[in-house]
Amino acid sequence: MRTMKTITVLGLLACSLGSAFAQEAAIRKNLAERMPAFAKIDEISKTPINGLYEVRINESDIFYTDAEGNFLIQGNLIDVRAKRNLTEERVEKLSAIDFAALPVKDAFTIVRGNGKRKLAVFEDPNCGYCKRFERDLQKVNDITVYMFLFPILSQDSTDKAKNIWCAKDQGKAWLDLMVRDQPVAKGSCDTSALERNLALGRKHKITGTPTLFFEDGSRVPGAINAQQVEQQLAAAKPR
Repeated sequence: MRTMKTITVLGLLACSLGSAFAQEAAIRKNLAERMPAFAKIDEISKTPINGLYEVRINESDIFYTDAEGNFLIQGNLIDVRAKRNLTEERVEKLSAIDFAALPVKDAFTIVRGNGKRKLAVFEDPNCGYCKRFERDLQKVNDITVYMFLFPILSQDSTDKAKNIWCAKDQGKAWLDLMVRDQPVAKGSCDTSALERNLALGRKHKITGTPTLFFEDGSRVPGAINAQQVEQQLAAAKPR
């Protein structure tokens, strides 16, 4: 009897898996035929809503569809009982990085206090929000900042970034410009790190500055104040 029950359960499980695979195949086929942008789908998964499926493309772009791929929804899925934005949480998880794998050789380091807490920042030297962020960041102590120069605004941004990278004291040159409004002296050296930073940004879909990454891999786009940085540092736990 026990053997028969086991066989029955395994049979039901196999049928369920077969049905799930068939359903996913139908969604992939129908969306690809009707929407060329969905020719390459990264993942399809169930949502908490019966009959609604999450469709992920381009690594972190989230859409929703029915079981046959007849309809497509773009927007946020919100759990009103738990007061959670499920789409936002999912995107944050997908856009997180492996902090330990960041190529810090292509960044310069600014250490304040004991430097125990770590933060990686991508910034453009002509970014006004970055300057505001840097001035507020001076209030945060016991931190190591890995500064990735990320010149995306103009050719002048690239020129300034190259001069900062080639400075004898990169951290001082950076803070002189961003905090004290002092010009950066011209410099000459190998600046291929800047190209690698831009490529890294494209890989991780960094589209604006400043963009912050904390030790737990979480990302914060945009300038936040010192209090918010402290909160994020306290919450961040290395993976």
